[in-house]
Amino acid sequence: MGTTTAGMFFIASLIIALALAYRPLGDYMGRVYSSTTHSRPERLIYRLLGVHPEAEQSWGGYARALLAFSAVSVLAVYGLQRLQDRLPLSLGLPPVTDHIAWNTAISFVTNTNWQSYSGESTMGHLTQMAALAVQNFVSAAVGMSVAIALVRGFARARSGTVGNFWVDLVRGVLRVLLPIAFVGALVLVAGGLVQNLSAPHEVTTLTGGTQAVTGGPVASQEVIKELGTNGGGFYNVNSAHPFENAVPWTNWLQIFLILVIPFSLTRTFGRLVGQLRQGYAILAVMGVLALAGVLLTNVFELSGGATVPQAVGAAMEGKEVRFGVSNSATFGAATTLTSTGAVNSFHDSYTPFGGMMTMFNMMLGEVAPGGVGSGLYGMLVLAVITVFVAGLMVGRTPEYLGKKIRAREIKLASLYFLVTPVLVLVGTACAMGSAEQRASMLNTGPHGLSEILYAFTSASNNNGSAFAGLTVNTPWYDVALGLCMAFGRFVPIILVLALAGSLAAQSPVPESAGTLPTYRPQFVGMVVGVTLILVALTFLPALALGPIAEGLS
Repeated sequence: MGTTTAGMFFIASLIIALALAYRPLGDYMGRVYSSTTHSRPERLIYRLLGVHPEAEQSWGGYARALLAFSAVSVLAVYGLQRLQDRLPLSLGLPPVTDHIAWNTAISFVTNTNWQSYSGESTMGHLTQMAALAVQNFVSAAVGMSVAIALVRGFARARSGTVGNFWVDLVRGVLRVLLPIAFVGALVLVAGGLVQNLSAPHEVTTLTGGTQAVTGGPVASQEVIKELGTNGGGFYNVNSAHPFENAVPWTNWLQIFLILVIPFSLTRTFGRLVGQLRQGYAILAVMGVLALAGVLLTNVFELSGGATVPQAVGAAMEGKEVRFGVSNSATFGAATTLTSTGAVNSFHDSYTPFGGMMTMFNMMLGEVAPGGVGSGLYGMLVLAVITVFVAGLMVGRTPEYLGKKIRAREIKLASLYFLVTPVLVLVGTACAMGSAEQRASMLNTGPHGLSEILYAFTSASNNNGSAFAGLTVNTPWYDVALGLCMAFGRFVPIILVLALAGSLAAQSPVPESAGTLPTYRPQFVGMVVGVTLILVALTFLPALALGPIAEGLS
């Protein structure tokens, strides 16, 4: 079977599997977040937290609870890293330095999982489990909670509340993420991933030298890193390491885990607003953008324009031979179309246009399908902007799901999509404008700019993958990128929750002859167009100076 044919079969099998999981998982999550009952473990957690699960919160109360939980999480992750030499299972490793500990704490709490360190030589087993793996669960559940709060804003009428953050958080972890992760970890162990608490083993290499091989609780962390669209690897080379991603079918499973919840949440959205066709429309937008991103990345990597790629038939540099070019390109597209950031190949070694696609996928705003939760609420904000633009074109007040999109709503939606471009472009400009920070670039010219642009795009969109070739393990980059992660995560969340509160307080507007149908192919095409135009107008000049200039040279 040829490389291209095998790659297409790989993509087609993923689509079929996602389609099969879409309805049962989407409906299940709809029941989870609409249930009025609480299990015994959940009630125990609420009692320990001092939370009344039946008490609803305004959007402001919801936001304050979320920010307080995240602030405590940052302190806990930072503290575990700084004290790891005094804790069990430290493997004799010293405390993590202050600026790396800060960067890592912000990174994992914001669901970014950007790593400026080598995991196997920096973090002990307890730090990996209690600090990083725990955040893989709860940061993902936070994103899902915000999405559900926004959906409630559309579904409710004349309400001053959008749910209870603590209930949504606990249910997301215990009822959705934990059961799937438990089963997934067992499957990955069967596929060859390691799961132990052993110290590093000294092994003799083929050349007669010695090497320390680190084991650890890898499978359990790997499954939630993908399922929760987190992406932080146990090892420095992430999902290219055989202990994290052993064989082609585990590679397929990891991509499936990355995509299954973000896509299925559109079914949950349709179920909760009482109009399944609205969920199908959002799914169609995500699907069109995602399929285009995957196919274009494959095309650019399979038809590399340089002399060596043309000689061997594809861009093999930086790819794991056990996965091949197409499966690596599909993984790279999936992980940048979502907020995962995991890598099984070296993005810095992609062709100029292949590397551009990984950046462009993130610049879409992580909405196709995006991170768990964040992809859905980002796409719903895009839908709000689209109906507003359509309303201007026909001269009537725009409506979406029976709610008027007034000045307040469109201001919140517009600010939402201004946050990350400002962070990306200002951060890149500051780095390029400083001789000291330019010294961290291992490459000059367009590729050097691409490396910095990628770093700030990844951090600000809470993706976490890296172009490499850039020394970011410095105090300046650790602080700057950490700030981009924090502002890129929490400012949009506050704006989304404010939008949810504004929509929930409205009275429903009955449909009329002038109401724009938001479930037809016409609307799907409009949302796709608005998304692409927003990205093109914002980032095309930067892309032209970086990957496009490199690709045309």
